[in-house]
Amino acid sequence: MDVLSPENRHKNMSHIRSKNTKPEKQIRSALFKAGLRYRICDKRYPGKPDLIFPRYYAVVFINGCFWHAHEGCRYFVFPKSNQEFWKKKFESNKKRDADNLKYYQEQCWRVCFVWECAIRGKNSRQKIESVKDQIIQWLEEPEEPFLEIKEIPLQASL
Repeated sequence: MDVLSPENRHKNMSHIRSKNTKPEKQIRSALFKAGLRYRICDKRYPGKPDLIFPRYYAVVFINGCFWHAHEGCRYFVFPKSNQEFWKKKFESNKKRDADNLKYYQEQCWRVCFVWECAIRGKNSRQKIESVKDQIIQWLEEPEEPFLEIKEIPLQASL
């Protein structure tokens, strides 16, 4: 049972952004400060990648764990209400992600998926720096066609 009325739930869900989300802004900011330049959400590119690096023939998709049904993630919980709707929604999102990946690979572009859980939680600044470093390293190593960045437990400092 949902704790919100259908009207309030609809209002909340309608205010969720599809671009310029907090994770996108955080990663963009870190990459920009590191000197990288990119395009954002350019409609000319299929799937409107969150970050496009034409110089490197690379695109980055920053996925929310809930909206893309990140399996095994502690931030993804299947909704208890309206389950048939959510099942179809998550399946279509996953299919779209797979289609985008296939398209870019066929065009010899490199693809990176960054999951929200990779930068969320405690030590988020350190996590953002880690993700930034991984993306920069990946961009500089053109033989790597695909990168997926998920939650990485930070090692305890000694």
